[in-house]
Amino acid sequence: MTIDAQALDQIFLKARTANGFIDKPVPDELLRRVYEVAALGPTSMNTQPTRYVFLNTPAARERLLPAMLPGNLEKTRTAPVTVIVATDTRFYEYMPKVWHREGAKENFEANAALAGATATRNGTLGGAYFIIAARAVGLDCGPMSGFDIGKVDAEFFPDGRWKTNFLINLGYGDDSKLFDRNARLSFDEACRVL
Repeated sequence: MTIDAQALDQIFLKARTANGFIDKPVPDELLRRVYEVAALGPTSMNTQPTRYVFLNTPAARERLLPAMLPGNLEKTRTAPVTVIVATDTRFYEYMPKVWHREGAKENFEANAALAGATATRNGTLGGAYFIIAARAVGLDCGPMSGFDIGKVDAEFFPDGRWKTNFLINLGYGDDSKLFDRNARLSFDEACRVL
């Protein structure tokens, strides 16, 4: 089954990276809905290492601003919500709950390299699923990597268990602040069929 053209437009073809937002709050129930949809995206062994911290008050975002690079400062200050997309370094503690075979927790505990690679890869997938889910329910996203990860981790995750991956400003986009769409690589430039 294929999704209809309107859904494809909303999620990918006409969706844009939001560079600013209108002054309209995002209800907590909608944040919960985005998570519930995104959480259904596949991760290897159903590891689900992605964690989300919703900064949906000016005071919460103020804590983040010292870590932002200048180009992302004002749009983060004025976004209705900023999401810290993080990775749980001990995601494997949940394996007995989320995986159908015994021994997965112990396997990751005994192999730090495997656990780290799995967390990074699948944590990033979770963030991508979050963007798709947010767009699907009518929100606009401005994902960012222009910030000091060490400062964000120190401020929000001082115990070191969760590690920041990237940020997403979230809300209802202000179309007057959109940049022109940049070029995408063609199929032949980005793909090989063997």
